[in-house]
Amino acid sequence: MKFDLLQTDSQSQARAGVVHTDHGAIETPIFMPVGTLGTVKGVHQRELENDVNPDIILANTYHLYLRPGIDVLEKAGGLHKFMNWERPILTDSGGYQVYSLSANRKIKEEGVKFKSHIDGSYHFFTPERAMDIQRSIGADIIMAFDECTPYPCEYNYAKRSMHMTHRWLKRCIEHFDKTPSKYGFNQTLFPIIQGSTYKDLREQSAEFVANCDLPANAIGGLSVGEPAEEMYAMTDIVTAVLPKDKPRYLMGVGTPINLLENVALGVDMFDCVMPTRNGRNGMIFTAHGTLNMKNKKWEADFSPLDPANHAWVDTAYSKAYVRHLFTVNEMLGRQICTIHNLSFYLWLMREARKHIIAGDFRTWKDKMVKQMDNRL
Repeated sequence: MKFDLLQTDSQSQARAGVVHTDHGAIETPIFMPVGTLGTVKGVHQRELENDVNPDIILANTYHLYLRPGIDVLEKAGGLHKFMNWERPILTDSGGYQVYSLSANRKIKEEGVKFKSHIDGSYHFFTPERAMDIQRSIGADIIMAFDECTPYPCEYNYAKRSMHMTHRWLKRCIEHFDKTPSKYGFNQTLFPIIQGSTYKDLREQSAEFVANCDLPANAIGGLSVGEPAEEMYAMTDIVTAVLPKDKPRYLMGVGTPINLLENVALGVDMFDCVMPTRNGRNGMIFTAHGTLNMKNKKWEADFSPLDPANHAWVDTAYSKAYVRHLFTVNEMLGRQICTIHNLSFYLWLMREARKHIIAGDFRTWKDKMVKQMDNRL
């Protein structure tokens, strides 16, 4: 993997760059749609490629490990071939499940014992096993195995967890370096910074991870319930430490406003289930705020979902029609809103990139944040 940093904004830390992988280039800043089980929910690969048009998507190691299983993915020739997707893929390591499945897991120094949410069977993930599974899935970018701490988190727990994540990272690197990439293309390992919302821990973790000198760096353990101001403060601390010539990935973030504020702090890559999950529940994002398509106020509103005159805006469906689809529980309503939201997120990142290159990102960002902070 190679990263070209093309431009840095003069009034913020925002950057425009290109990440080069064997499956194609990724223009940054970038939002990665979440395809947990090898599919972005409610979106056909043809629509994903032609309408949403992301440079990269994300898939989930824990879920793919359980279903369809590593044997099936290896027989298929990896996830790219299995799901008919020729662009880059990033897989998380299963570390987030250490956080989200707190009632069904036990953490030890060696690794984490999980209880499957599907059938109750037990499974054991170690840093080495997480590397092997991701090698077999075949993602272009694979994540180190870490513990994502909850919020709020007691200081001593956060410190112990951070140091264990660092020890796990050393094991991930050692095992990754001993194993070959599969399926004929290169895979890249990203380390993850932890430390909860404690300034000194975040600085320590960022320094440790930066010293590992991997091709990119990720920031984990945020967007887990902390106020946005704390998220921004921790991101600012971390990006000040990380090398400027490597991409930075903020995991699991967030709202459109969160994305722009973190771009301004020097983050290059994002992922979040929000555009797809909210879309399935009838909420859409626009440049002027959010809309709940289930509201009766749209019953006879025949204007397009988003009046903005952007190339990605689908003007084929009115607010009244989409509200009708939700009222009668038709799947198409969920699909329309999901594609709309993903397209908006990708448009927002590409507009941010244009304004970084043009030199007026800060002015544009401040205007957009104010516009988007509305419920319509």
